[in-house]
Amino acid sequence: MSKLEEVLSHNREFVANKEFEKYANNNAQDRRLVVVTCMDTRLTELLPKALNIRNGDAKIIKNAGAIITAPFGNIMRSVIVALYELKGDEVMIIGHKDCGMTGIDPKVVVGHMMKRGIRQDTIRMLHNSGVDFNRWLTGFENVKSSVENSVDIVRNHPLLPPGTPVHGLIIDPVTGELELVTDGYAYLSAQNDVSALID
Repeated sequence: MSKLEEVLSHNREFVANKEFEKYANNNAQDRRLVVVTCMDTRLTELLPKALNIRNGDAKIIKNAGAIITAPFGNIMRSVIVALYELKGDEVMIIGHKDCGMTGIDPKVVVGHMMKRGIRQDTIRMLHNSGVDFNRWLTGFENVKSSVENSVDIVRNHPLLPPGTPVHGLIIDPVTGELELVTDGYAYLSAQNDVSALID
């Protein structure tokens, strides 16, 4: 049985047995969080439990490393849509310890692409068309700095609703313990204090 057949077989049983009922969303949206985190499979069940998030509490956006690199890229677009159209009112960027994006080498990734059948002339053509593999496939050396950089991109975005707290955290993918990197409330308070001094 292929992986697809296994998934479809399980899904038929899941629906027939009405196992979906326990995941029903009450639409209360008590927390109204927008969470950007890593796609690491260790976080699939651990992260919501560690944050006490239930269905409807958060829009969870996942990518490799919880990295926001472009202010007008897909991840930031999802954050903006979640804030304006899906009733989010706070943002959390949550990286994690022992992340696979730590120290990732774009040249090694391109080498793996070629080993899996991507032709060198395709890589060359994309490079000559303006794809910067070093930027596009880059990871980070330090998860704390990566979280801080992503938080800065969100905080400084011209379309971020004024007064939106943007927090940065790191989660331990084994224990679920959270480490606060930057407190969005404290940042907003400091900004307001500075504004009051200028006025």
